[in-house]
Amino acid sequence: MGALACPRFVHAQGQLEEPLADSVRSALSAAIAHSEPPVPVFADTERRLAYLRWLGATSDRLHRRKPDFQTRIEFLQTVWYETRRAGLDTTLVMGLIQVESAFRKFAISRVGARGYMQIMPFWSRLIGDGDVSKLFDLRVNLRFGCVILRHYLDRERGDSFMALGRYNGSRGRSEYPNAVYAAARNWVHPDA
Repeated sequence: MGALACPRFVHAQGQLEEPLADSVRSALSAAIAHSEPPVPVFADTERRLAYLRWLGATSDRLHRRKPDFQTRIEFLQTVWYETRRAGLDTTLVMGLIQVESAFRKFAISRVGARGYMQIMPFWSRLIGDGDVSKLFDLRVNLRFGCVILRHYLDRERGDSFMALGRYNGSRGRSEYPNAVYAAARNWVHPDA
């Protein structure tokens, strides 16, 4: 999980497969199954303008890591959509992606986590259709990652430090959450 993208002391742990209540498994499965296209919808012009300001500024910052304009915009649009859909802080998720995969779509960690948000293959079996190869799909990976992070935030009653530890499999240790918080500072924008 992102050893190249973060300080040397943050080591991949891997999300732990924990037993899920049937109701939780069903809710998570339903959350990833919706196939709406990741197209932001805005209640008013000001919110749309805020999104466009964020998109422009973040696109400029991400240019070095994703030089192709269309790929970069599709990535950012999907991050925005999935974080809003899951009720997550976009800045935090961008920091998590930076630490986990350094924004590499086909990243695989030493423990087998895959894609941008480094999803462990067991999640595909637990809440998906079992096809691990789909974890490299942009939309699938970001949707899984955001749904899983939301699940961990709910389990930890909103405590992002503990939820990030669960996400990394290092719950209670500070290295990983602190690395994500530090990386998130790179993506701060007033409209995020």
